[in-house]
Amino acid sequence: MGGRQVLAARRRLAQALDGERPEHELVAAARAVVAELGATDRLLELISELVCGEGDPEGCARLSYRHVLGFDKLLLIDGGPRHMLRAHLWHPGAGAIGKEDIHNHRSPLASYVARGRLTMELYEQDERNGQDERNGKGGPRSGGGMAAARYRESLADRSADWLLEPAGPARLRMTHVGQYTAGSTYALPAHTLHRAWCDTDVATVTLFLETGSERRRHTDVFTAAGPHPGTVPKVPLDVEGYLTELGALAELLRGS
Repeated sequence: MGGRQVLAARRRLAQALDGERPEHELVAAARAVVAELGATDRLLELISELVCGEGDPEGCARLSYRHVLGFDKLLLIDGGPRHMLRAHLWHPGAGAIGKEDIHNHRSPLASYVARGRLTMELYEQDERNGQDERNGKGGPRSGGGMAAARYRESLADRSADWLLEPAGPARLRMTHVGQYTAGSTYALPAHTLHRAWCDTDVATVTLFLETGSERRRHTDVFTAAGPHPGTVPKVPLDVEGYLTELGALAELLRGS
């Protein structure tokens, strides 16, 4: 299934990512291939082909939706358990339940900024402070970081909804902050805690690559913004809506 650009992208992803390897090698390979596929002309050609119905519009629509963290998530190529290539459209100033959340992922990831700009922060968890708070000792130590509530995030068994299970208090320390402009790439191992957002007044587009055959069963979510509901619905696009969103994305890239 697919036209010339879809088939070429599938072959390139398989060539770069298939096979067993250490996580650090997989992260480096993912960063290189997402930058290659995210180059403006190549990405635009791929999306334009998908708009015409190439690839798997029905399957991709079922896995495309507005993400709880505040961006539109459009699946471009479903490589099964080994890799998934998505376009993310970040709206400036968009509100979302989880817009302040710090999180990690089920597998290694890489992202290429095709348009606009993102800011990203990296964090690490202070396990000892979290234990202190659970024991009622409270309060950060000198130089302690940000207090947060921790959740275990997973997918519901018979639906695509996100399940958020409270996992107690925690304290996080920010280790890095950076801005990523058009043409930038970043890649992260699965357990890396981070949050990212569009920090400009124009829409930002990223090409996002999720990879790795051994996915974690859950991710970790940390928030200082107050309690989360236990279940957050995931509402997929229908095929017409999916193709419409891809068409709008193509027009956005043409105007970059």
